[in-house]
Amino acid sequence: QKLHLIAQELPFERFSDVKSKIASKYHDLECQLIQEFTNAQRRGQIYRMREVTAVLLHFKGYSHCVDVYIKQCQEGAYLRNDIFEDTANLCQNVNKQVGDIFSSPETVMAKLIQNIFEIRLQGYIKDQLEEHKKSDAEQYLQSLYDLYTRTTNLSSKLMEFNLGTDKQTFLSKLIKSIFVSYLENYIEVEIGYLRSRSSMILQRYYDSKNHQKRTIGGGGIQDLKERIRQRTNLPLGPSIDTHGETFLSQDVVVNLLQETKQAFERCHRLSDPSDLPKNAFRIFSLLVDFLCIEHIDYAVETGLAGIPSPDAKHANLYFLDIVNQANTIFHLFDKQFNDHLMPLVSSSPKLSECLQKKKDITEQMEVKLDMGIDRTLNCMIGQMKHILGAEQKKTDFKPEDENNVLIQYTNACAKVCAYVRKQLEKIRNSMDGKNVDSVLMEFGVRFHRLIYEHLQQYSYSCMGGMLAICDVAEYRKCAKEFKVALVLQLFDTLHSLCNLLV
Repeated sequence: QKLHLIAQELPFERFSDVKSKIASKYHDLECQLIQEFTNAQRRGQIYRMREVTAVLLHFKGYSHCVDVYIKQCQEGAYLRNDIFEDTANLCQNVNKQVGDIFSSPETVMAKLIQNIFEIRLQGYIKDQLEEHKKSDAEQYLQSLYDLYTRTTNLSSKLMEFNLGTDKQTFLSKLIKSIFVSYLENYIEVEIGYLRSRSSMILQRYYDSKNHQKRTIGGGGIQDLKERIRQRTNLPLGPSIDTHGETFLSQDVVVNLLQETKQAFERCHRLSDPSDLPKNAFRIFSLLVDFLCIEHIDYAVETGLAGIPSPDAKHANLYFLDIVNQANTIFHLFDKQFNDHLMPLVSSSPKLSECLQKKKDITEQMEVKLDMGIDRTLNCMIGQMKHILGAEQKKTDFKPEDENNVLIQYTNACAKVCAYVRKQLEKIRNSMDGKNVDSVLMEFGVRFHRLIYEHLQQYSYSCMGGMLAICDVAEYRKCAKEFKVALVLQLFDTLHSLCNLLV
C-alpha cells in the first residue's frame, strides 16, 4: 500500500512500467483482501473480518468492503412478508457485531440504513402505492397512511443506534426522499376522495328512500311562495307531504363522520406541519357542506315545507322528530369538532376560522329549527281549535234543562287535554335542557290564550258557569304537567276569573 503511494510520486515517462506493475499488484491484493473478507463473512468469522478490515482501512477499496458487508448481511434477512419488521431485526443484529468488525461502526450502520431505505424500502413502497394510485383512491390513501406510519415507526426504532452526528435529520431526509412525490399532492387526493365518498353516501341514502332531492333556494315563483308560506301563516297552496319522513339518517351521519375522522387522522400524519391547519380546515369545510348543509339543512328545509298551515285538519306534525334527530346529530358533530379537528388547528390562526364557521352553521340551523317549532306550535293550537270547534256546543254552557246536568268537564275539554298531553310528551322527547322549558312555556302561553279566547265566545247560565269552571279546572290540571310556573299561574288566574261566572 505504501509502495503504491510512493509510485504515484514517480515521473510517468521514466517509471511507467514500474508504476503499472505496482498498481496491478495493489489492485490484485485489494481484490484478494475483499474476497477474503467476503468468505469470512459467509463463515461468520468476526475475528478474521476485523483483521481484514484493519488492513483494508488503508486501501482505496475499503468502502467497497463496506458495500460487500452491507449487501451480504441483507441476504436471507427478508424471508417474511413484513419488510419493516425484517429491517428492524436486521439492524438490531448488525448493530451487535458491527463494532467488532469496523473501526467506524456508526458510519457502516448509517450506510446500511441508507441502502435499505433507498433501494429496498423505496422499491417496496412504490410498488404498493402505484398499484392503487390511479384506480382506487380509498386504498391508495389507506396504503399511504399505513406505509408512512410504519416507516416513521421504523425510523423511531432505528434512533436507538449510533448513526453519527444528527441521526434525526438523517432519518427524516431518508423518509422524505421516499414519500416526497406522494405527500406533495396528498391533500388534493384526500379532498377529491372525501367529496366523492360523501356524495355517494348521501345519494345511496336518498336512492334507498326513492327520493329525488328538491333544490332548496333554487329561485323562481314556487320557491318564493314556499319561503313566504314558511315564514307566515298565509295559505299559498298545500304543504309538501313527505309522509312523516324526516330525511335524517343515523347511518348516514355515522358514515360521514367516520370518513371525516379517518381523513383527519391521515391529514395529521401526512401533512407538512406548516400545512396541517390549512388542510384540516379544508376537510372540516367538506364535513360542513355534506353533513350540515346537504343532509341536516336539507332535511330541516324539507320539514319546514311539510308543516301544514294552522287551519289544516288532521295535520301530521312530525317536525319535532326532525328537531330531535338534528339535536342528536349536532352533538356528534360537536364531539368530532372537539376531539379530531381542534388538536390540529388549536395553535394556528385557522382556529378562529373553524370556530366561526361552526358558529355560523349552528346559528343558521337554530334559526330554522326555531321557525319550524314556532309553526309547529301554531299547528298544534290550530288542531286544538278544530277539536273545540267540532266538540264544544253552545248548550254546554247554557243547558236547556239545568236540573238534569252532570257537573263535570265537557267532552271538548277532555279531547283537548288528551291532545295537549300527547304533544307534551312529544316535545319532551324531542328536546333537552333549557330548550324544553322555553318551548313548553311558549306552548303553554298559546294554550292559555286559546282557551281564554274560546271561553269568551259563549254566554253562561248559572249551571253553565259551573261547567265552565270544571273545564278550566281540568285545563289547569293539564297545565300543571307543563311544569312551568308561568303557565300554571295563567291558568290559576283564568280559574279565578271563571269563579265570577257563578
